[in-house]
Amino acid sequence: MLRSQGWFGRKGKDGFIYRAWMKNQGIPDDEFRGKPVIGICNTWSELTPCNAHFRELAESVKRGVLEAGGFPVEFPAMSLGETLMKPTAMLFRNLASMDVEESIRANPVDGVVLLCGCDKTTPSLVMGACSVNLPTLVVSGGAMLTGKYNGRDIGTSDLWRFSEDARRGIMTEEELNLAEAGMCRSRGHCAVMGTASSMACMVESLGLSLPGNAAIPAADANRKVLAQLSGRRIVDMVHDDVKPSDILTRSAFENAIRVNAAISGSTNFVIHLLAIAGRIGVPLSIDDFDRYSRDIPLVANIQPSGKYFMEDMYYAGGLPSVMYAIREHLHVDCLTVNGRTVGENIAERRSLNTTVIADVEQPFNEIAGVVVLKGNLCEAGAVLKPSAASPALMQHTGRAVVFEDIEDYKHKIDDPDLDVDETCVLVLKNVGPKGYPGMPEVGNMGLPAKLLEKGITDMVRISDGRMSGTGFGTVVLHVSPEAAEGGTLALVEDGDMIRLDVLGRRLDLLVDEDELARRQNNRADASNRFTRGYAKLYVDHVEQAHLGADFDFLKGTSGSEVSRDSH
Repeated sequence: MLRSQGWFGRKGKDGFIYRAWMKNQGIPDDEFRGKPVIGICNTWSELTPCNAHFRELAESVKRGVLEAGGFPVEFPAMSLGETLMKPTAMLFRNLASMDVEESIRANPVDGVVLLCGCDKTTPSLVMGACSVNLPTLVVSGGAMLTGKYNGRDIGTSDLWRFSEDARRGIMTEEELNLAEAGMCRSRGHCAVMGTASSMACMVESLGLSLPGNAAIPAADANRKVLAQLSGRRIVDMVHDDVKPSDILTRSAFENAIRVNAAISGSTNFVIHLLAIAGRIGVPLSIDDFDRYSRDIPLVANIQPSGKYFMEDMYYAGGLPSVMYAIREHLHVDCLTVNGRTVGENIAERRSLNTTVIADVEQPFNEIAGVVVLKGNLCEAGAVLKPSAASPALMQHTGRAVVFEDIEDYKHKIDDPDLDVDETCVLVLKNVGPKGYPGMPEVGNMGLPAKLLEKGITDMVRISDGRMSGTGFGTVVLHVSPEAAEGGTLALVEDGDMIRLDVLGRRLDLLVDEDELARRQNNRADASNRFTRGYAKLYVDHVEQAHLGADFDFLKGTSGSEVSRDSH
């Protein structure tokens, strides 16, 4: 029996209430009696510009659901706007996942379509749906059209270059305004392989969306076509009882890691995939990201690690062509939401433009993936994206220049008296999950003004925070345990020597153990400075980055059953 009939098929008072109040919307009785009820979980919000077209997209999903004999019901979820939310959207990822989980479980739906686009909306919705484990299909919002400025293509990755150029005085305020006007030319999320596009690629490589979902631009009519087809398909998934637990196997997670390497996806992919794995009950560790991406070259020539944009990737064949290029490295027998295997979905999907999507024999870059570092400075791990780093800095020893928190960094970074040169290592503390709180995207900190004036464009930077998927540089991120948790990062002082060895997968503070023990003994224990509300809950229960920064009480699933009625 359909789960929704536990509401709408009831006799007596309870059934009367459930049906009568649905009918006040002008819905005939037979629309929700005996048909699969499909929830459309919508993160539309004018405060989330990436998702501001989702009302329109939801209508396409509804058409597909109706065509397939289902009954669509649209409901809102907390929308996490990456560009506007303070102190960081990541602070609220787990809250949004709780919203989604409880909304799905508490309501009469048999399956759900997740409408997500902006960075955190994708992992939060998938996390929540996994904890209920009803038939689920993802529709992404798509990337915006490629930006234009001064006769050239631009995207969000150029924002970091423009910012440094403005600080150096080689880009005027008027030029900055012109670039700003040309950057975001249409609806959709970032036009590069930032976190939003990486998340869209993640769900497609996991098998949670229809093939082609990741790369269709938001403004392209085919985005609506895919949404309508997704509406049709979710009805069939309910009839066939295909749930996330049937799709999200260990092999599917290994596929996603390899695909993320091939596209040089965001380092944020690590923290979100770990959280999703924790919800669905698949054992996954931070070391797996290094292990399964080591042999995968970069085949997608997309910014920030390449030249082109998501729009170009779509014209070149989209993610199916990327997956076809690395097919020998994939588990092609994995089931996907369209009822076919990965191998069937990518068969003969050769690249239509090998300059944009290359093959493994002649890749765009031999270096790809995410490197996981270990050492006394990151006991539980840290991450670095080598394709976005400077080769000359991949093995580097330098003097630490320490910023105790983000305010300390902002106060000092442009001080002409700051004792720093290009060989130094910039260290930013207390921007991790507990320390900020929420682990913001400040890890690719801007360089000191006096070094920018010398033409320096990269330095080794280390923090317990994250960086935007659109960012680049020799940046060590997600240091775990974080400073606020008492990790060695908290003990680093100005003048300490730090050694980075990417090839050896090491990050070490070159200070003897006795001195570190002395510093640890003199260090005051950090306490939760929040006394109420969500921030207190977050700091009390968030896990460290190497575990996915989910709440300790949200691991696993509570299922979909609700046995008690409300009246």
